[in-house]
Amino acid sequence: MRRPRKAINQINVVPYIDVMLVLLVIFMITAPLITPGEITLPSVGMALTAPVAPMQIQIKRDGALLFKEGSASPVRVSRDELIARIQARQQRDPTQAVVIAGDNDVRYEEVVKVLDMLQQNKVTKVGLLAKRQSG
Repeated sequence: MRRPRKAINQINVVPYIDVMLVLLVIFMITAPLITPGEITLPSVGMALTAPVAPMQIQIKRDGALLFKEGSASPVRVSRDELIARIQARQQRDPTQAVVIAGDNDVRYEEVVKVLDMLQQNKVTKVGLLAKRQSG
């Protein structure tokens, strides 16, 4: 007569402990052999460059273009002269940004035309200037 098998309701953890001990030994041996990477941190004495004010293109209601550089007053320019000035400045300083500001009554189409003109002439770092209205 056969005896019924008794169900095992315990987990044998001895093999798991053996595996964990082998892994621990491997990590203990290999950890000193790993060379840490070098990290270059900025030093305290390094000078930070101040951000440069962006060049500003103002579009008037009649489609006229005004060019403002830095704190100087805006100057009325033609489209060709505008591109020449911006490209000359960006050749000296490639990080120089350009912003476009349109009057409230300027059609958005005029702003897009100026953006397109700048893109065709490979002018980089172009943005739109938005002013908060009070009231």
